[in-house]
Amino acid sequence: MLETQDMISFDEAGVCATCRQIEFKQEKIDWDKRREEFMAIADEYRGKGPYDCIVPFSGGKDSTFTALALARDFGLRPLIVSYDHGFYRPQVLLDTERTIKKLGVDYHKFKGDWQTVKKLMRESLIRKGDIMWHSHCGIYAYPMHVAIMQKVPLIVWGEPTSEYVSYYSYEENEDVDEKRFNRLVNLGINAEDMVGFLDGSVTIRDLLPYTYPKIADLRAIGYRSICLGNYIPWDTRKQSERIRDEIGWKGAPVEGIPFERYWYEKVEDAFQGIQDYLKWIKRGMSRMTHLASIDIRNSRMTRDEGLAMIEKYEGFRPASLDVFLKAMNMTEEEFNRIALTHVVAPQVPPDLSKVPRGPELADQKEWTINNDIEE
Repeated sequence: MLETQDMISFDEAGVCATCRQIEFKQEKIDWDKRREEFMAIADEYRGKGPYDCIVPFSGGKDSTFTALALARDFGLRPLIVSYDHGFYRPQVLLDTERTIKKLGVDYHKFKGDWQTVKKLMRESLIRKGDIMWHSHCGIYAYPMHVAIMQKVPLIVWGEPTSEYVSYYSYEENEDVDEKRFNRLVNLGINAEDMVGFLDGSVTIRDLLPYTYPKIADLRAIGYRSICLGNYIPWDTRKQSERIRDEIGWKGAPVEGIPFERYWYEKVEDAFQGIQDYLKWIKRGMSRMTHLASIDIRNSRMTRDEGLAMIEKYEGFRPASLDVFLKAMNMTEEEFNRIALTHVVAPQVPPDLSKVPRGPELADQKEWTINNDIEE
């Protein structure tokens, strides 16, 4: 991991905080005791309302595993709640249909207004070099609104952020609350900020799905919002193999990483390649560095093997950028100019005119986002 990684720190031995957290996870936690703690929580909420809990759901590996584990391992009746950011890929839509049918669970889905989403994506890119403010906020805020509407107090998320970054530690139970939302989800921009940034072209009513609910309303239902990964040891590869074997979840290729090794990783977002490209421009690394680091921490790859994969797969301009630029009515020159304003020192701004174009994903022409582009 590079020193440009968000919230990274290194100890006197030169080891980053996330590696130390994984050491704590692997060596210090009594996972049998943690599982018993979760069983006690499940029993506390079981049978108290129309649903035992809510599972915020993208259809990716982590939320799919969470839904499966709660339904099959812990015998809970979850309500699956999905915020559709507008860029779900065809395979993840099929995987989601298969998942909810095989698990026998109820499913609630919300998709925001496309005209508003376009404005939010452009402003998010300008302000933060990130096109997904609406997605980050919607995924984390909307299920909380549903919890209030349905009076379901227990919300169970998947992996804790301690797996990847150092905002929280495995030494504490990470609550998925308003503090966490403001600390690492909304990019430091709340919905009221967006209303001001967009100069009145949207109202706070338009952005309700992206606002965190009032704490008084959450307390009124006795809410508890937790990560399953604080109670069972999180292992994305093993869990992906399980959802593949038990319910036929398939995954898909993603730009910038080898499919044969990471067939399960970030498959739900058609624009994931753009987000990773922006990270590479800003921080000098993208998803391949992130994944290699995870495998090294879990003794599945040597550091030299990881560096070789980074050399092979990072530093390509994603083909999906063509779709995004057309959808946003934006030139590539404008996109590049904005992205380069967000470079994090000591990263040297790359010459984007010399970045080679990566291959197009096989399903790119089938993306539903193509239907929203005005000719």
